[in-house]
Amino acid sequence: MTFEELDLTDDVLDALYDMNFSECTPIQEQAIPAALSGRDLIAVAQTGTGKTAAFLLPVINELGKREASDKVKCVVMTPTRELAMQIDAQMDGFSYFLPISSLAIYGGTDGAGFAQQQRALKSGAEVIIATPGRLLAHLQMGYVDLSEVEFFILDEADRMLDMGFYDDIMQIAARLPEHRHTFMFSATMPPKIQKLAKTVLNDPVEIKIAVSRPTEKIAQSAYICSERGKNALLCHIFQNVSSQRVIVFASSKLKVKELCRELRKRHYKVAEMHSDLEQKERDVVMRDFRNAHIDILVATDILSRGIDIDDISMVVNFDVPHDPEDYVHRIGRTARANADGIAITLVGERDRRKFKFIEDFLGYQVKRGEIPAELGGPVNESEIADEKPRRPGRSKGRRDKPSNSKPRDKRRNNKFRKPKKEE
Repeated sequence: MTFEELDLTDDVLDALYDMNFSECTPIQEQAIPAALSGRDLIAVAQTGTGKTAAFLLPVINELGKREASDKVKCVVMTPTRELAMQIDAQMDGFSYFLPISSLAIYGGTDGAGFAQQQRALKSGAEVIIATPGRLLAHLQMGYVDLSEVEFFILDEADRMLDMGFYDDIMQIAARLPEHRHTFMFSATMPPKIQKLAKTVLNDPVEIKIAVSRPTEKIAQSAYICSERGKNALLCHIFQNVSSQRVIVFASSKLKVKELCRELRKRHYKVAEMHSDLEQKERDVVMRDFRNAHIDILVATDILSRGIDIDDISMVVNFDVPHDPEDYVHRIGRTARANADGIAITLVGERDRRKFKFIEDFLGYQVKRGEIPAELGGPVNESEIADEKPRRPGRSKGRRDKPSNSKPRDKRRNNKFRKPKKEE
């Protein structure tokens, strides 16, 4: 389906044409007509499927039919500063021929940044794109009026709940008019999302796009290797496949830092991205990566969703993710905007079971990469290490207590226990 087949105004269609948008993605084809009909909407769609346009275009189409206003008509909630900025940028593009004002509100700024957001909110904007905590902080200071909001949008709803924003979202929703249109977009549909949906949505249209299948444009491969051989194998991949516009995902902040140190010693232009970095540091890293001052970005799953960089050539899973859908989100950073991409996973002994679950979930075996003889050659794929290795010298069974040992006094720490709350 093309956008011209949808009930969109000429101004919106002109902006889409200038942005080279012609064909709808599956989520856009189903969500936009439902939203234009005035129904609430809950959609399950992974990152990279075009969901931002799916919720912004109906709002822009409706607001564009009216006179410009300084009252808030739409609130878009999103989990991170980076995603808020990206949505705001797309809002500017889609509404280019319309006098619709928008404003991104997020944390991680200094006092001057907060004051700038404060002045902008007092001046007025029709569309606010915000992280929950920062918007709530402004609301509690009394100068944000949400009484005329007509559209309430929750983007990456599952991630917002994972980050602990449920109470903030509910406080914001309580300040909105009862009669409004609410759109919820989520990559997954766990029970906590279903609970939130029942609370904030009214008889919604439900849309579910096949969420957990990577695009065919991603060339996937897996190297069955030893844990100790991963670093050398990664450098071999950089030398023979690609070492530019690469994201490497590791399982922990500590692993990210160690891997970055190792790659710097080998003179790669590399940077790290994890939650220990201040927001300003993250902004610098992302700017340098986008501007090609950095070739390789080593990150935790903080980058697996919500970061929109279209020209990633390769994604490497240095560690296998715990969840199959996390695997899809990670490798979905490449092959965007109709480009081809490469996704490589290093499967160590402790990763074998997890990767088997991922392949079962995908419904096929990922192509195996060949390990050169100088790096140890093929590894027995059936070898699986213990997930939680025991400490050296400790036997499998329970040890007998020494004959002179005293029974443990279970009450000795009672004075440190918190008293039970009254029912």
